[in-house]
Amino acid sequence: MATLEITKDNFKETVGKSGIVILDWWATWCGPCRAFAPIFESTSNKHADIVFGKIDTDAQPELSGAFEIRSIPTLMVFRDGILLFEQPGAMPAAALEDLLKQVRALNMDDVRREVEAQRAAKEAPKA
Repeated sequence: MATLEITKDNFKETVGKSGIVILDWWATWCGPCRAFAPIFESTSNKHADIVFGKIDTDAQPELSGAFEIRSIPTLMVFRDGILLFEQPGAMPAAALEDLLKQVRALNMDDVRREVEAQRAAKEAPKA
């Protein structure tokens, strides 16, 4: 599957879908971004069931600011609309494959319960 260009106009729709979405935050002037691009593209071709998106931080400053992107490349992985992974830095192909394997193996019911418990703890009145 080819990678998708992600913009502020299609971001919510893309990451809100069920399934796995992996995002590569990048810029044209970034050497490590250019070095990582073929790995990201090659991996996208092996996993047709996963959405691979690229966000040009220069073209999408509102998104970059909203997610406080400070280093590029930065990878984010969402599953069923939940952010599961965020890490700056390029990743070797084997590590990216391992990450996707781990994300696939997650029990999302457990993840949703954990997210809800964390949300409830934050909203609970402090004694």
